[in-house]
Amino acid sequence: MLTSKGLYDRLLATYGPSEGWPGNRVTMMATAVMVQNTAWTAVVRAMERFPQELTAQYLLALPIEELMDYIRPCGFMRRKAETIQTVMAWYGRYDFDAAQVEAVPQERLRQELLALKGIGEETADVILLYAFHKPVFVLDAYTRRLLSRLGGTAQTDAERRVWFTAGVPEADKVYADYHWLLLEHGKRYCKKRPLCEECPLREACAQKIQEEKSS
Repeated sequence: MLTSKGLYDRLLATYGPSEGWPGNRVTMMATAVMVQNTAWTAVVRAMERFPQELTAQYLLALPIEELMDYIRPCGFMRRKAETIQTVMAWYGRYDFDAAQVEAVPQERLRQELLALKGIGEETADVILLYAFHKPVFVLDAYTRRLLSRLGGTAQTDAERRVWFTAGVPEADKVYADYHWLLLEHGKRYCKKRPLCEECPLREACAQKIQEEKSS
């Protein structure tokens, strides 16, 4: 089975480095909420509806119904609008100053975010990684599925995180690239119904190898 470093290097050679999560810090936080349970294309459509660049103060001042209308393409409008404003209020506790946030230990920030209504582990980790440059590895459905198909035996997210970070530099840029690479591979090849014949990892995939042995 590939090591995590081997997987990272193979994906990086295939897809190249990511361009990062688009937008300013506030946009990153807001879109991390918008993309919950929906496709990124819906987030792009929603962002095109806003009449100005997003700031925390602007989002907090918007009437909830108006914010809901802007993010309508993303679905679950009321819940997501309320969560966006909750996250912006959390940011306000740090005077909307990214330097103040970045000075706080990663785990403390993570627990603060997880305490907010509407914020789960994946969203919290995306915010920490992309908006505040904390070296936290983001786990999502694509990541879990790929590791399982490659032959990984991890049963919990804690074990999966240990596997993915082993041998890989603990740096926010590396983790951001890795997350994007796994997402890109999952969207192109390692889907719910995988495109194994075209997959650049097919010779290292335990599931594909087992299928070929059984055929």
